[in-house]
Amino acid sequence: MEQSLQYSVVNTLYVKALDLLKQLIQIKSFSKEEDKTAKLIGNFWEANNIPYSREQNNIWVTNRYFDVCKPTILFNSHHDTVKPNLSYTNDPFKAIERNGKLYGLGSNDAGGALVSLIATFLYFYYRSDLKYNIIMSATAEEEISGENGVSSILRHFGKLEFAIVGEPTDMKLAIAEKGLLVLDCVAKGTPSHAAHPNDDNAIYNAMEDIEWIKSYQFPKESPWLGKVKMTATSITSESVHNIVPDECRFTIDLYQDPYGGIPHRYLRIVQ
Repeated sequence: MEQSLQYSVVNTLYVKALDLLKQLIQIKSFSKEEDKTAKLIGNFWEANNIPYSREQNNIWVTNRYFDVCKPTILFNSHHDTVKPNLSYTNDPFKAIERNGKLYGLGSNDAGGALVSLIATFLYFYYRSDLKYNIIMSATAEEEISGENGVSSILRHFGKLEFAIVGEPTDMKLAIAEKGLLVLDCVAKGTPSHAAHPNDDNAIYNAMEDIEWIKSYQFPKESPWLGKVKMTATSITSESVHNIVPDECRFTIDLYQDPYGGIPHRYLRIVQ
């Protein structure tokens, strides 16, 4: 009887989580543009008769029998997404089930983890015998390490024993992650007509910088996280074909060890 009851509860939560994930996929929620998904998640809590708090595009709830004398665990995942890649083969904003998998932008990072944590929170919400409190937070701006994400609301939670953060890790427990430093770079040059001699082409100058970034290895390596990783992620200049531009802009994502990762130390080396 108990096993049957538990299966029934879990199955109901699975259906709720899957339905919520499908709805999330169909809403554009790029970083800093998560208002509609925040509203959807708030409506979800209302439909389940659970009071919620919202600050900017961050939503959080606490278990019904929250006790300030008990330790608190934070469940957290994010509902913002990156923009879809140009080579995306499906409609990124359409939830498609195929061969037992759900496709759509944000289904993996981090919608699946988010709704799984929400389902877990619902499972424990009415328990009065828990030895700990649970806070469930769905937060914004994770993809850009934005200042209006989870870090902006931690002050509301008090002391936390630890957090369980939902991310696509192939079901493997991760206990650390690299910090992200985004470098917006500009290579300067001398503008001219493309037919004229010019040894100061901004695009070539940028290519030399990017080649250095590609080959450089930082001397220190984290025992947990490995090497510091620098990756060129975008490049742009004048769009006119017969003009040598005076500048070429490119972006570098630098993934650093958060324990030794003092941003200005990396900047000093790169500059």
